[in-house]
This record gives sequence, C-alpha cells and structure tokens, in this order.
Amino acid sequence: MTPLGRFDPDKITPFVRDVVLPCLELSDPVVAPGASPFAIAMRGSPIHRWGVFAEEPIPKNRKVIEYAGQWISPTEARRRWARPRAYLFRFDDEWIVDGAVNGNGSQYINHSCEPNLKVRRLGRHILYFSARDIQSGEELTIDYEFSPDSQRVECHCGAPRCRGAINSLPKK
Repeated sequence: MTPLGRFDPDKITPFVRDVVLPCLELSDPVVAPGASPFAIAMRGSPIHRWGVFAEEPIPKNRKVIEYAGQWISPTEARRRWARPRAYLFRFDDEWIVDGAVNGNGSQYINHSCEPNLKVRRLGRHILYFSARDIQSGEELTIDYEFSPDSQRVECHCGAPRCRGAINSLPKK
C-alpha cells in the first residue's frame, strides 16, 4: 500500500506525477546540498511546520539562498493553489515560481513580520539576502507581504511588532 492508497502507476496523469506528488512531503524535507554558501538546515519550526535554520553565523547583506522551483503562469498558479500545500512565490504579474516542484528547501523559509532576510530580484533570480547579522541556530524568515486586499492569513511569527497577519498593511 502506498501513502496515496491503491492506484495503478501507469494511470497517473502528468499533473499528478509532476505537480501533486512532489508537494506531498512523504519524507522529512531537506535543504538541497549546495543551495546555500552557508550551513543551513531544515527542522521543525515554532512558527509553522518546517523551517530553515542557520547552522553558523551569517553576516549582514550576504546571499543566503535562491528561491528555486518551476516557473508557471498565474493561471497555473491558481490551479496549484488548491493543493494541500502551496509554495508559490509571485515574481511579477506574468510569472510565479512553484517551490514544491524542483525546489531546493527555500520554500520552507517561514514568514515573519520582522524578518532577517530580504528579497532581491536580479534578472530571473529570486535571491534571499541577510537583512542583518544572523546568529547560529536562528530561524531564517522573510516577510511574505501578501496583498492587503487578499484574504487575511493569520500570522504566528511571534515578533514583538507582529501585524497579526501575513498580509501587508494597507497603504495610507
């Protein structure tokens, strides 16, 4: 019996094989070897499920990891959003990166209202840089900046100035 129950492997559609199965996390996730110039590791997070943690000090303004995954259209992203777990990063109005497909572990970096990483888009690369010095053992975090106009998503980051939601505050 497989984790998905009984099924005929010859009848799996390409969508199930390439999109649904990779995001099921049938084993503990890991950071891909060589994905970061720093020692970082995956483990359980007090923020949400899995998190990525520094295993050594990381100086300010250093590239920590690139957000990796499959580049898809907004239409395809809406379809994939219905999965049990969605790791979608909006690059711009035309492209979204699905970290659940060909990701490197960066998709498990959790949200914080006071993050220690910042995003830099360089060409077609989404890079996470350290926003400040990061200590060994500290969880790596990014501000997801969900739209204030989209459905409110509760935040559990525990930061002193937590907004209470992953969504950005409305612009005044």
